[in-house]
Amino acid sequence: MTQPSLAVAGLRKLYAGGGGIEDASFSLAPGTFFTLLGPSGCGKTTTLRCIAGLEEPDQGVIRVGAELFFDAAAGVSVPLNRREIGMVFQSYAIWPHMSVFENVAFPLRVAKDRGYGRAEVERLVGDALAIVDLGGFGARSATQLSGGQQQRVALARAIVRQPKLLLLDEPLSNLDAALREGMRNELKRLQRQLGVTTVYVTHDQTEALEMSDTIAVLNKGRIVQMGTPREIYFQPADAFVAGFVGTTNLLAGVAETGGDRVRLTGGAAIRCSLPAGMLAGQAVLVAVRPETITLLDRGMAGALDANEMAGTVEQASFIGDRMRYTIRTGDLLLVVYAPPTASPVVGDTAMLAFSPEAAFAVPA
Repeated sequence: MTQPSLAVAGLRKLYAGGGGIEDASFSLAPGTFFTLLGPSGCGKTTTLRCIAGLEEPDQGVIRVGAELFFDAAAGVSVPLNRREIGMVFQSYAIWPHMSVFENVAFPLRVAKDRGYGRAEVERLVGDALAIVDLGGFGARSATQLSGGQQQRVALARAIVRQPKLLLLDEPLSNLDAALREGMRNELKRLQRQLGVTTVYVTHDQTEALEMSDTIAVLNKGRIVQMGTPREIYFQPADAFVAGFVGTTNLLAGVAETGGDRVRLTGGAAIRCSLPAGMLAGQAVLVAVRPETITLLDRGMAGALDANEMAGTVEQASFIGDRMRYTIRTGDLLLVVYAPPTASPVVGDTAMLAFSPEAAFAVPA
């Protein structure tokens, strides 16, 4: 069995003023792109800082490969400068008085575990700059770089010593939307090229879904769900995950007997996926993603093996690649995504349909 490249068990770090992380455990296969996703203050950056050695956990064990980084019970705590970790912060921390070359070479210049000769420094820095597509930029001043180029320099500096682990703390948050989208692709390409296990911190659901192999969703200092992007998106473990990751409709109701039926508040019954162990009479929220709801053409009612609801269009917004509708059906208000060519307008009657497989019940 392949040894995990990163294993965290029972990690706990709580602060006197509130916040932190409690009982975090996960194990990553080599080369995994792993994202800690959650709102501000949920514990994701604390987890990252504990792995890096910037924070001393209260409890837990951290291993990278065969090396024990931290064990509270055994009194083991390897210092930051011996953990062989590359890290990129939100601010990039690029030194303006240094050239691009010297910024990237800095970890080699200050290394205490070994010395690097001039030729080796030039080779390693050149390789790192080439990987991030900044070959030929070495002599430039850091002040001559764009935001995206500064981010690439920070990445080159993080990988120049060929780290065992790469830690990224919201590295794209300072970029504008268009540049951020391009850099998501570049980061994933770089990570795959290097094959380095990566832990990425973000509150941006799009980043997490697009870039990750595995996502851990955090809420109030605890990991509430771990899974692939598709599992997190389409099979949320609870109402928090369903509401935080992407846009979703949460329909209140009560589970009925039969294993796949929920009686919604207001009286309508729908079929949906119910988690194992859910009891009849239990209060639930049914999560239905807007893009899984279809607007039926006239005459199509009853033609599909689907849940159907009639409603009235209250809002219709054109947002380029799709229409965003808000449709009232009884006491429910549903968000629905449709193709940009969809024709309903405010005031129209609309028939909605969604398959039972597209609706997931979670405890209320």
